[in-house]
Amino acid sequence: MPSPPPAHTGGPADRLAAVVALRELADRMEDAGVEQAMREGWSWTEVAQALGVTRQAVHKKHLHRLVEAGIELRRRHG
Repeated sequence: MPSPPPAHTGGPADRLAAVVALRELADRMEDAGVEQAMREGWSWTEVAQALGVTRQAVHKKHLHRLVEAGIELRRRHG
């Protein structure tokens, strides 16, 4: 008769580890999407609207990385 699986299988530790993995994947996908949008000339406002956040939030989260990547960023006019 086979032994039962360990008690932790499918338990809270596994579920929480899955949440962490999904967050990391979502962050990488967001970084790649923002980078592509900015390379294609999107404004901070357009990116923010697509993500459902404020322009300031996108700017704060992504500016440093985009500058380091050498991406030319649109400036606000007016």
